[in-house]
Amino acid sequence: MNILYDDNMPYAEHFFPELGNARAFSAGHLGPQDLADCEALLVRSTSKVDKTLLDQAPKLKFVATATAGFNHLDLNALKQRNITWYAAGGCNARAVAEYVISTLFTLAEKEQFQLSRKTIAIVGVGNVGSTLSKLLNALALKVIEYDPPRALRDSDFTSASFEDVLNADVISLHVPLVNTDEVPKAHHTYHLLGENELNKLKPSQIVINACRGEVLDNEALLALANEKSQSSTKLPELLPTFVLDCWENEPYINKALLPYVRYATAHIAGHSLEGKANGTEMVYQALCQFLKQAPKTRLVDFLPAYSVDTELLAFLAQPKNRYANQTIVANCIKSLYDIENDDSFFRHHMAKSETFSAIRQNYPIRREWPAATIKIKANSAGEQVANILEKLGFSLFYDTQQAQ
Repeated sequence: MNILYDDNMPYAEHFFPELGNARAFSAGHLGPQDLADCEALLVRSTSKVDKTLLDQAPKLKFVATATAGFNHLDLNALKQRNITWYAAGGCNARAVAEYVISTLFTLAEKEQFQLSRKTIAIVGVGNVGSTLSKLLNALALKVIEYDPPRALRDSDFTSASFEDVLNADVISLHVPLVNTDEVPKAHHTYHLLGENELNKLKPSQIVINACRGEVLDNEALLALANEKSQSSTKLPELLPTFVLDCWENEPYINKALLPYVRYATAHIAGHSLEGKANGTEMVYQALCQFLKQAPKTRLVDFLPAYSVDTELLAFLAQPKNRYANQTIVANCIKSLYDIENDDSFFRHHMAKSETFSAIRQNYPIRREWPAATIKIKANSAGEQVANILEKLGFSLFYDTQQAQ
């Protein structure tokens, strides 16, 4: 089988050669000469698989994307050609959930509020939403879940009301983009937060979009921000706190929004090494199934070990504030991922040119929490924080020699 795979799929060179003649390509550089003999095309979201591309690939039998989302695949065109397709749903669910939680801990430290007193609304309880809910519930935080379509198909699931969502302290968006006649209009997610909904939000609320840009009406948000800025010089006090990882019209986003967004990133919430590599492995397994071959290669054999500087974290100094444990956990999380770094990098480069796609494609390695081992002192304070860190998935090493 002739296989073409995106060169931005981690470890692809280890997975696919055993299944046929496998060659890498760079997104945006697929030509007729590459596609003429291609039988399996393995992409990421930066490659649009539409009728134009399919017309150049007469031998194509299998298409897969190593991403959870599949808006870049023309499913109707694939169906017309009787081409089997696959998307790696859930591959980066933990990465996105960690992005949201790390953002909340960062905001809590900056604004000096206690997360345990906040109600967090998860909008969309699929792979990502469920993972986020599990982690937040493990931390004993107050979570409400909104997903009417799931409630219809799952008798064990009860959805909150949308009014509950709009009244929550934190609104975290994790729905697919749905805007087709095949789905009831009540379940459409295009501009789920539109002009009407945005105007109902209070300045004290936090809104995080880490799903699809079109779920939040960017133009309505900009209009609201402009309206508020004309009525007051204290704009941050009049708008909710917005954290946008996903934007309308990517990669050509409306940069006029940037001054009104607390944290802005380039659709990288799911871009952990594990999240991207999981996508590669899931596509490999799907292709094995398509070819009726037993999988022989495993991701665990390639992921590098990771360690956090044991002199950096946890109990070198007990924070002197009323949220001591929260501060320690925030520092541990920040050692693996600091959204402020991504925000600063994004703003700096987007101010100079249209670099959204380049930022995504060249995003540095980020590891997930279970890859890290943190040294903990064996004392009573350490036990409290250790319990929190274990629930988040960190591996712990108890340093009994330095116990006090």
